[in-house]
Amino acid sequence: MTAAAGAGMEYVIHGEGRPVLLLHGAMGGWDQSDLLGRAALGDAGFQRIAVSRPGYLGTPLAAGRTPEEQADGYAALLDAIGVRYAAVIAISGGGQSALQFALRYESRCRALVMISACSAPLETRLPFRFHLMKWMARFPWMVERMRQKAIRDPEAASRRSIPDAGLRARTVQDRESGPLIAALQAGTLERMTERMPGTLNDIEQARRRFRYPVERMRVPLLVVHGALDEMVPVAHARSLAARVPGSELLVLEDGGHSSLFTHLHEIRARVGAFLR
Repeated sequence: MTAAAGAGMEYVIHGEGRPVLLLHGAMGGWDQSDLLGRAALGDAGFQRIAVSRPGYLGTPLAAGRTPEEQADGYAALLDAIGVRYAAVIAISGGGQSALQFALRYESRCRALVMISACSAPLETRLPFRFHLMKWMARFPWMVERMRQKAIRDPEAASRRSIPDAGLRARTVQDRESGPLIAALQAGTLERMTERMPGTLNDIEQARRRFRYPVERMRVPLLVVHGALDEMVPVAHARSLAARVPGSELLVLEDGGHSSLFTHLHEIRARVGAFLR
């Protein structure tokens, strides 16, 4: 699969139907954006526009460090590919720029779905695993060994992101969520050095003091979040939904930061109904 470039941003397009702009989180790229779309939308008749946000894979960080600049870049990309309107789905670190797109380009944003997404300043400590991966990125042979291990044993690779053994087993063994989470885990360990600049920038942006005027947002909004999310507190999701008029909120009581995969079918059904 080959990504193209438009308005300085790397992207791929799959499917036909209503266009949906897909925004990945940390350690992402267009491949992770496409996984987000495959998980959240399935084969539901949407056109998936999967991007590499600035600092990831083929999109230089200079294309937009701040969420505001990234939102402007999305609008320019849509212009370049001839798409006037699009819904937006964002996960994790893609949340800030998604909110900015909805605020700055309200007439072009059909709807916004925030899944485990950052919407307020984060104060949670970075997990030790991230510091380890940042160090390991300097040794491609070591990263490749980890990637091969994740491919051989996807359930073991999921232990940190899905600590509940029963939920982890159901997710990995599911005929749809299993291959998707396996692809996610292997993908983040591929071309890791090309994902790190954007990841470090996302961390910086998420820890700055910010408060977006979402009360004035008129874009239809669906907020999906796991109650047990240790990366992005569910309180942020509840606050966002409460501040945006007419928004919808789906809280998954036993879900964590990987809820999109552990609760794939429930989320997919809700997202599909919402976007229609």
